[in-house]
Amino acid sequence: MNKLADIGLIGLAVMGENLVLNMESKGFSVAVYNRSTDKVDKFIQGRGAGKNIKGTHSVKELVAALEKPRKVMMLVKAGDPVDSFIDQIIPHLEKGDIIIDGGNSNFTDTIRRTEYVESKGFQFIGTGVSGGEIGALRGPSMMPGGSKEAWPHVKEIFQSVSAKVDGGVPCCDWVGADGAGHYVKMIHNGIEYGDMQIITEAYQFMKDVLKMDYDEMHETFKKWNTGELDSYLIEITADILAYKDEDGAPMVEKILDTAGQKGTGKWTGIEAMHLGVPLTLIAESVFSRFLSAQLDLRDQASQVFQAPEITFEGDKEEMLENLKMAVYGAKLISYAQGYNLLMEASKEYNWDLKYGDIALMWRGGCIIRSAFLGDIKKAFDKNPSLPHLLLDDFFKEKVQKAQPGWRKVCAVAVTNGIPVPSLSASLAYFDGFRSKRLPANLLQAQRDYFGAHTYERTDRPRGEFFHTNWTGEGADTVSTAYNS
Repeated sequence: MNKLADIGLIGLAVMGENLVLNMESKGFSVAVYNRSTDKVDKFIQGRGAGKNIKGTHSVKELVAALEKPRKVMMLVKAGDPVDSFIDQIIPHLEKGDIIIDGGNSNFTDTIRRTEYVESKGFQFIGTGVSGGEIGALRGPSMMPGGSKEAWPHVKEIFQSVSAKVDGGVPCCDWVGADGAGHYVKMIHNGIEYGDMQIITEAYQFMKDVLKMDYDEMHETFKKWNTGELDSYLIEITADILAYKDEDGAPMVEKILDTAGQKGTGKWTGIEAMHLGVPLTLIAESVFSRFLSAQLDLRDQASQVFQAPEITFEGDKEEMLENLKMAVYGAKLISYAQGYNLLMEASKEYNWDLKYGDIALMWRGGCIIRSAFLGDIKKAFDKNPSLPHLLLDDFFKEKVQKAQPGWRKVCAVAVTNGIPVPSLSASLAYFDGFRSKRLPANLLQAQRDYFGAHTYERTDRPRGEFFHTNWTGEGADTVSTAYNS
């Protein structure tokens, strides 16, 4: 490759290699670099052999191999490695050149990095990339944000390599300023945590309550994937449950039941607390991973506490349909809560997010792609000021329809000692969401009793605060009313 490359990429791990091959297959020339330079040589001589890909052995050589304005994309571990590479890249750039972070960075870091890189005269893009190994190779979902002036220079590359839906619409568009792209990716991953936890609870319910074997579970998930639960995660679950080890036993049975994570779900929960958004299902999904990691502690507890005897004797097919509705209802809540957080973040960070367009970006390539993302797009196209997804006609009808089966599954699970934290938390959220009056009046009275924190009254205008001397021993002095 003699001419200058269209884009450079740092980081030849699984995602990096596959995204480079994707870019090259769409007609773009790519220069590559990896801190362990032997990986560069191995890639160029292996999967990249004979392709329009140039291997380089230093950051300086990589930048020199690029067409202006230079576009340097990093796919490296989040955190300090990103900052380190930014500082290595900057000395070799000219005004208007572009640095791109395609890793799973925290959006707060992306806000900081955008300001820093722009202060040096360059442009910065933080883009979420979802789809895993296969998505990177065949077409991921991409969520770019940062320096808007940089977007026209990378738009063709990003939209060419991204997944396509609806006859060629790319699952990639500009999200917003500074950290908006990585924020949307964080919400995507939070919803992903929720979806995965919902599915695992359905799996345990099938196995332990309904006594289904792996072939039956495989067929059930396969069937679910042809209807309203059609989604990537349901599809791969069906595949996983059918997979047998060399001895013919289900592979899943041989996998240790302790789940890992890379932090994005945790960040989503922390951000929800920061903005005061009830992200209960996603938070429970994160906590469930934490609980799974306490393997030794759970082993000790299992020897101390006796589980209830499972006594389900109902109609298996009817209960399977109930379980399907429980999964669907919880899934609706997962997306509704995620979008609730997006809406609050858009106001908090002045991003003016386009919610329908975000749903379109998630329609293909990404891990949470599912059938009703198109319905989310329609909901916001119909009403761009929609305050909450569950108030859209489609979602209102579907969550109402899911209720009876959802409740029965949670009741049976609790009676039989089967943990369903995401199914039950999502149902509790829905019941709280639809309640005109919650018991927080008593909670506020308690706060006023012990701390003179004041309260508002139902028979007075909002914004007026009152205090009661509950014991007759207090004073008129009150605590400042505020929300942390």
